[in-house]
Amino acid sequence: MQTHKRPPASLLFIFGGSGDLNYRKLTPALYNLFIDEWIPEKFDIVGIGRSAFTDESYRAKLLDGIQQFSRRKEEQNGKWQEFSRHISYLQMDAENEDEYKKIADIVKTKEQEFGSHPNVIFYMAVAPQLVPDIAKKLGPLNICADTKCTRIVVEKPFGHDLQSAHELNKLLMSMFDEAQIYRIDHYLGKETVQNILALRFANALFEPIWNKNYIDHVQITAAETVGVEGRGGYYETSGALRDMVQNHILQLICMVAMEAPVSFDADEIRNKKVDVLNAIRKITKEDAHIYAVRGQYSEGWITGEKVPGYRQEKSVSPDSNIDTFAAVKFYIDNWRWQDVPFYVRTGKRLHGKTTIITIQFKPAPNYAFPEEASETWRANRLTISIQPEMDIRLRFQAKRPGQSMILNPVDMLFSYKDAYDGNEPEAYETLLLDIMEGNATLFMRSDQVEAAWKIIMPILEAWELRPPVDFPNYAPDSWGPEDAEALIARNGHNWITLPPLHQE
Repeated sequence: MQTHKRPPASLLFIFGGSGDLNYRKLTPALYNLFIDEWIPEKFDIVGIGRSAFTDESYRAKLLDGIQQFSRRKEEQNGKWQEFSRHISYLQMDAENEDEYKKIADIVKTKEQEFGSHPNVIFYMAVAPQLVPDIAKKLGPLNICADTKCTRIVVEKPFGHDLQSAHELNKLLMSMFDEAQIYRIDHYLGKETVQNILALRFANALFEPIWNKNYIDHVQITAAETVGVEGRGGYYETSGALRDMVQNHILQLICMVAMEAPVSFDADEIRNKKVDVLNAIRKITKEDAHIYAVRGQYSEGWITGEKVPGYRQEKSVSPDSNIDTFAAVKFYIDNWRWQDVPFYVRTGKRLHGKTTIITIQFKPAPNYAFPEEASETWRANRLTISIQPEMDIRLRFQAKRPGQSMILNPVDMLFSYKDAYDGNEPEAYETLLLDIMEGNATLFMRSDQVEAAWKIIMPILEAWELRPPVDFPNYAPDSWGPEDAEALIARNGHNWITLPPLHQE
């Protein structure tokens, strides 16, 4: 029996409705919200695209996506027929301004049907270069004037550099109020990422030691075993630093490093995140080689299968200098984090698929213990694993059974899979529900986007000025180029990886 409050009536238009993002992520997420009775009681979903579909053939395509990609492939509970009645397809040319009248007509019809003006949500599940033109044509529609009811959702990448991000912000804000613009980063919808705030601010245990006095350094690794998977054309204009560090990883740094909010109001949380971005020490172009490392994978072998190098991938230049790996050392210049290094790395074709945040504490003094205890002495460590496992591990010292005072590091573990039913909502479910409810806490604000670009622009500019001479410089199934090890070793540290908890 439903006990939670549902969002108000909503009408969702998905531009790119016949595309891959909707097929794999958006509709499966909306369907799960429907099964869990989170979707509004009055709602409709309109897919917009150029492809020729009838409502029936469009629904059949989306059902196929649910059967392949939903977390509930096996337990649909006969709800599809009921859900699919709320889905329709609008074939239109998004470049033709006259066709946007069809959208206004649908809104008017649904308003009469619902008996009230619904939330009208425009989701841009299209290529980034199409967003400005669609926004320009949506802006003049009367329905967009209501800042409380009309929203536009924009997927990353949000701009290609600082200038393009600023221009896109300026354009969107000439058509929509900032409160109507939802810049979506699916990483922030993941349960473990949201749990960082709970871990830090709902527990008296951690916050008093969450600072430079007790923390030695912080690491964030976001590694993938796959290559560019047919997205070579996109990746040639992006690279690892743009694709991952500028958005996902800098947002994770914000969650780890932000000050305690006075409330969970959306702007209060986002203000605290912007403070972190503004405090990150700016790396000059001249010093980029000291703080940042880039790499590109060669051809090689992964689990007995030969894989091509990046330069042999489809739609990739045979002499491409695009980075498929990036590692950066950041510092946050404020009272809490002064001189604590934040090491981040991300890459394709690495040894494991994993996203982990490691908080490495300073070692406790060991002078009181006998010599045999100091041989296995290890500092405390908190590790937050975001994928593929979702868990939090706290490493501490314990005495090994026996007559001698010998210490072993042991892990205290919280695993989502073991603690709950393992069927937690996926990131897009959380974010789509927030959009319908008008909760912008997990979405990027314009100043956040531009502050993040300001941080990485000097590195990008330095890399463009000095083409690499050693690409490709790491083999598939490795942890990246040797220079990434040197980057962290200069401070006496090493990269931390974790064995999986649940073996397949």
